[in-house]
Amino acid sequence: MNTTVNEVCYHKIEGAYVKTLIIIFLGVTINSINGMFVFIFFMDSIFYNDPRYILYIHLVINDMIMTSVTVFLYMLSCFWPFLNVSFCSILLIIASATHKNTPLTLAGMAIERYIAVCRPLHHPQICTVRRTHILIGLIWGVGLIPGVTDLIIVTATRPLSFFSVGALCRASYIYNTIYHIEKNKAVQGIYMLFVWMVLVFTYCKVLVAAKKASTNAISARKAQSTILLHGAQLMLCMLSYTTPILDLILVPLFPMHQYHIFFFNYLLTNIIPRLLTPLIYGVRDQKFAAQIKAHFSSRSMIVTVEPAKSGKQIRVNPKQNLHS
Repeated sequence: MNTTVNEVCYHKIEGAYVKTLIIIFLGVTINSINGMFVFIFFMDSIFYNDPRYILYIHLVINDMIMTSVTVFLYMLSCFWPFLNVSFCSILLIIASATHKNTPLTLAGMAIERYIAVCRPLHHPQICTVRRTHILIGLIWGVGLIPGVTDLIIVTATRPLSFFSVGALCRASYIYNTIYHIEKNKAVQGIYMLFVWMVLVFTYCKVLVAAKKASTNAISARKAQSTILLHGAQLMLCMLSYTTPILDLILVPLFPMHQYHIFFFNYLLTNIIPRLLTPLIYGVRDQKFAAQIKAHFSSRSMIVTVEPAKSGKQIRVNPKQNLHS
């Protein structure tokens, strides 16, 4: 009997290690790919002086922060589940803010494309670098509101001693009052409705502009495709809202496999969308693709030494350097 119990415990621990290693590997992969785009962005003024690319790189950096925090929270839930509530609250606020920032940034990117196509003469005056930075600040301010509100509700409904105890570091356990539930419904509805309205409005306007345009039709069609990609990315972001629902449905049905359910839900709703972001936007963009080739592709330099009448003559025959 003891041997069987020990074997079961061993397999559970081994499975937890394997799952954690998979999550860490994917997290490092995502941040490495995104880090490459951040490096490219700051290497060339073409990017950091263009509002479109500033918003894109904000989306990338936001994904890097969210991936790092959520992977860390997943590791804690496996090996150190009961965390100090004060520290846990900070992590949850960051995770919540970065999660809310993604759809808001997508809305900002769609509006920028709409102005570029439908108001091209006003685009340089409206979409400046300074205003883009202000918009990013507003996105973070709005994104932080739900997490800070959750903390205020906990402070008002729980004794201060609650913040010094250990608890399972999951939002559903820390923020589990009726006020949190109602607040989450309202906030998620408002955020998603606003972003979808922006995407639909900008897409329809760009579609009309594409039909009317004669000289700028190609640019309009590209903007249409970009806004459609924003919609696809938003759909991926909305997968994270299904995590609590899937947990509530699947865990009671398969209680012995709850850790497997948590793992696959987290993988599907948090990791996979972050993995697709650079592929959807960065690789598709011609400027980014060209700069990636220029910085990360190297051509060998062929050096030949030929004998000459007066000693040795060195002839260098380099292939074209991509950095030049």
